[in-house]
Amino acid sequence: MTTPLRYDPSACDKYIELSAWTGLEPAIEAARAEVLADVALLEAGGRVPPHRQPLDAGFIRLPERLLAREEGDLLGRLEASAARLRERIDRLVVLGIGGSSMGLRALFQALCDPYHNERSRAERQGMPRLYFEGNNLDDDCAASLRSLLTGPDRSPANAADRWGIVVISKSGGTLETAVAFRVFRQALEQFYGANSEEARQLVIPITGERGKLRDLARKLGYPEVFPIPEGVGGRFSVLTAVGLYPAAVLGIDIRALLQGASDMTHRFRSAPLGENPVLDYVATCHLLERDRGLSIRVLSTWGNRLEAFGWWYDQLLAESLGKEERGPTPLTIVNTRDLHSRGQQHQEGKRDRLITNIVVDPPPPGEVEVPLVPPEEDLDGLNRLSRRDYPGLLAAAIAGTNQAYADADRPTADIVLPRLDAYALGELFQMLMLATAVEGRLIGINPYGQPGVEAYKQNMGRILFPSP
Repeated sequence: MTTPLRYDPSACDKYIELSAWTGLEPAIEAARAEVLADVALLEAGGRVPPHRQPLDAGFIRLPERLLAREEGDLLGRLEASAARLRERIDRLVVLGIGGSSMGLRALFQALCDPYHNERSRAERQGMPRLYFEGNNLDDDCAASLRSLLTGPDRSPANAADRWGIVVISKSGGTLETAVAFRVFRQALEQFYGANSEEARQLVIPITGERGKLRDLARKLGYPEVFPIPEGVGGRFSVLTAVGLYPAAVLGIDIRALLQGASDMTHRFRSAPLGENPVLDYVATCHLLERDRGLSIRVLSTWGNRLEAFGWWYDQLLAESLGKEERGPTPLTIVNTRDLHSRGQQHQEGKRDRLITNIVVDPPPPGEVEVPLVPPEEDLDGLNRLSRRDYPGLLAAAIAGTNQAYADADRPTADIVLPRLDAYALGELFQMLMLATAVEGRLIGINPYGQPGVEAYKQNMGRILFPSP
């Protein structure tokens, strides 16, 4: 039986009045019911009232729908196509911005070798190297990647030089991704031949059922195009083809990812406050913000593997709840690294933040130990730690830091993963997406849509394409 993740806010108990916790229960139950009603409304195909638009709650049931083949055999088609692409290329370029790339970046960093791109193909077990573009407008990075892929010593005849594109945009109208796709599509066509089968087969668009990218994919004759479902917004799309397809190309177990998410949704639906990771997380964060003014939410990851997950969550929380001059401010830190930069501020600065640790417990066995040296070389005194591994040292750092925060009356909570694998990542993604939706309904803010982002896009368009 798979051990589920758990949320432990017990270190916050002294900062939350019991009466406040029990008093919140009716409102948080109502918020849960509202989120589930959103799902029912979407699936019934009913008219969405204007005050509830946009309504992007389709992510909630999607993992179980994919596993149960309620979407046809989309999951099987994703896996089969990913396997074919993996065999044909050694470099994968993913073009996308925001939710179209950040979820995959989180999966890649958490579940693949930290030096994946530096390994030989055999060491990568046949998985391609991975590169991101279309997520910014950085000339140096775009030019360097193009040169890497198409330099004069590169040839399609050399298996190590072969590359392909996954381009991700629901509408196809996001300028950064659209420009990058034109640039790298041209480079791909020059590399393989503009009218070659490879120039078509090695481009995989992932997009909405309607829009500029869908139209372009049809015009150019790309044989495999995967959908981003209606009712799923970009920052909630990691468990659609947006994240699943490139993850499958990299050999990540996407069925385990979906199973973790599906199991988390079941817990969300059925468990009461006090036994429900989603509701308990929302209640803790909300009460500490409402009653203690803790409007900064620090996601504290321990080790480098979950830093990109933190970036993903930063976007999810900021764009979903940062509206109407309200909403918490998210901040990701990586410890122990950032204890030597922001640690002072978190412990001795303004009392405006809740620190949530993501930890793996029990930690996996370590491969790196502190070496024993001759006594005359033990000038740093580390022989006392000889044979202690990195996970053991990190556990001491986590305990020591939490104790320091407790001594300074700084609230902390823990999200505890029993292991860092695809199943646990699926749980974690779904937990925080559900929590964001619930908190939005709890405080009366639509967690879907992104009016601020749309404003910048419209202004940018007017500057670049002025009316005659």
